[in-house]
Amino acid sequence: MREIDVTPQDTPKRAARVRNRRGEGGRLREDIVDAAAALLDETGDERSITLRSVARRVGIAAPSIYPHFPDQPAIMLAVVRREFAALEAHLRAAAREAGDGPRARLYALCRAYLAYAQDHPGRYRTMFGGLWMPTLGDSSLTEEELTTLGDGALRLLGDALADCVAAGQSSAADPQLDAVTLWVCLHGLAHQVAATRVFPGPEKSVADAIITRVARLNDDV
Repeated sequence: MREIDVTPQDTPKRAARVRNRRGEGGRLREDIVDAAAALLDETGDERSITLRSVARRVGIAAPSIYPHFPDQPAIMLAVVRREFAALEAHLRAAAREAGDGPRARLYALCRAYLAYAQDHPGRYRTMFGGLWMPTLGDSSLTEEELTTLGDGALRLLGDALADCVAAGQSSAADPQLDAVTLWVCLHGLAHQVAATRVFPGPEKSVADAIITRVARLNDDV
């Protein structure tokens, strides 16, 4: 993959980074991921994340990145994985606050997902594709690394729906499949809300209709 450096040429050089002590290589790896995330937040442009721009931000020479990341997509994967971990933590917190009722937990998870997408539009877009995601074979990334992104958050949704079925609150025949379908619908709603200047209808009502119908929740419960 050809690296494009769109960092402004007049960006002031940062002071050289203090060399890590022996055994602190993990700290440099986190610094690299922090720098990439910060550049993404500042520019909103995934093309700004290059080996040179990240190295400049951290205060190291670009070759110093290679022991930790073989290429730019590997850095982006680390950024995206960390963001999915943040999303999963956000969803778990929402589920805990919802209490013990399966239906309430499912609604809380779905609404928290939509809120996360709305509160972090740039990072959310990057999490689900964008310019960073390479064609398989064009980088160090594997198919498994790309296809398992977000598995933790999806399992939370599937488990919540399965709990609704067990409690007699949903007639879903295949909770895991219906959970994927529910996620696709929520993702589509999140995209439309972000892309449309005036959303056609009450957003909360549309979200509730999606949750109720796709999750096959019983109206009388």
